[in-house]
Amino acid sequence: MVEKELQRIIDGCMDNDRKSQELLYKELYGFAMKICLRYADNRYEAAEVLNEGFFKAFTNMEKYDKSRSFLAWLSKIMYNASIDYYRTNLKWSQYVGLEKSEPKTNESSVEHKLDYEDLLSLIQRLPPAYRIVFNLYAVDGYSHEEIAEMTGISTSTSRSNLHKARQKLQQMLSVPQSVIILLVLKFNSV
Repeated sequence: MVEKELQRIIDGCMDNDRKSQELLYKELYGFAMKICLRYADNRYEAAEVLNEGFFKAFTNMEKYDKSRSFLAWLSKIMYNASIDYYRTNLKWSQYVGLEKSEPKTNESSVEHKLDYEDLLSLIQRLPPAYRIVFNLYAVDGYSHEEIAEMTGISTSTSRSNLHKARQKLQQMLSVPQSVIILLVLKFNSV
């Protein structure tokens, strides 16, 4: 989408124009869904988070600073909607044990056989607390201090959850930490 066209749609959204809101939703659905899928257990949950995020965006359009990137602003809303969903549903979350994970593979085949969907599936199997911290730190680039502020946990808990998330991913893949880092880099480039 051309920048001028996006700005015209955003202006319409600021005026509460329903057609502009529908266009923005359709145009940025894939972008926002990619973010939500990283934090959700499944596509259904991601769709709930995405819809809540767009609702928040549409009701707070007056807070958008036009001198900054709209996609960055929307990303932040989607991250926060994901974290809010996690907090709200923490007591209902379930953890799938490692015994249900994929069979062991050897290191040389992992890098070549895993694609975006495979990596997303592995991340979705992490316990919610680990998944949130892993995504915010390893994928989205937030510091432990920022994560602590966003999620309401301590920085040491953030560090611990990241360490445990990496360990669980290693166990799922049965590969060294260096391969996990390579996979995250691959995930970020998608």
